[in-house]
Amino acid sequence: MQGPGETEDPRRRVLIRALAAGLFAAGLPGAALAGGIFGSRPARLPAGQSIYRISGRATVNGKEATLATRINPGDTVQTAKDSEIVFTVNGSHSMILRGDSHLDIEPAQDTAGSLLIGGLRLLTGKLLSVSRNAPMRVSTVTATLGIRGTGFYVESDPALTYFCTCYGTTDIAANADPESRTTVESKHHDRPLYIVSDAERGKNIRNAPFINHTDQELTLIEALVGRTTPFVFENDSYSGPRRDY
Repeated sequence: MQGPGETEDPRRRVLIRALAAGLFAAGLPGAALAGGIFGSRPARLPAGQSIYRISGRATVNGKEATLATRINPGDTVQTAKDSEIVFTVNGSHSMILRGDSHLDIEPAQDTAGSLLIGGLRLLTGKLLSVSRNAPMRVSTVTATLGIRGTGFYVESDPALTYFCTCYGTTDIAANADPESRTTVESKHHDRPLYIVSDAERGKNIRNAPFINHTDQELTLIEALVGRTTPFVFENDSYSGPRRDY
């Protein structure tokens, strides 16, 4: 897993003041700036559109993804190296899937053809996601995460999961150790965690630093489903959480 700032596009920092000042909504130069960086003005996607941006190469169910591709529960989304896809599902879930990632979007149980997400399975890679009032399960090789409708960031490696509750409440459990469980209530990246599988019983969850995702990215994906983040930006540029770990 990479350290802080290694995956962040420095141009995105420029957006913070425009986002905080509401320039996108006002149609002022912030909107043009966002268009230059993100590809189009951040706003709620129209009905029938799932994908906001593709950088590099991404596939949905093994087929090359385009801006016209629909993404629904039951689909598998994958990205190539140095690629990224920004998309929504059903107008309520919004995600950024980074390079070298494999994500299965699982439908709700006992509802064939359901438009509801029951869970997300991140086999490998990195995912930033937001949802509201939509409980679901997120699973990786080493962790099972109960999402109660929140913003979160997760990285999945074969031996290690990194998980940040950006805001909201999550239940975290280590797959290899029933004694390693915890619940996080977070207002603003309050307790990032590593979940491993090779520590002593009861010690497979440990505190972690804040890495590889930003508030401006959360603001972007919330905007794609017509929402705002539950926090506001300060006047100065944001480069990390407002506390030390």
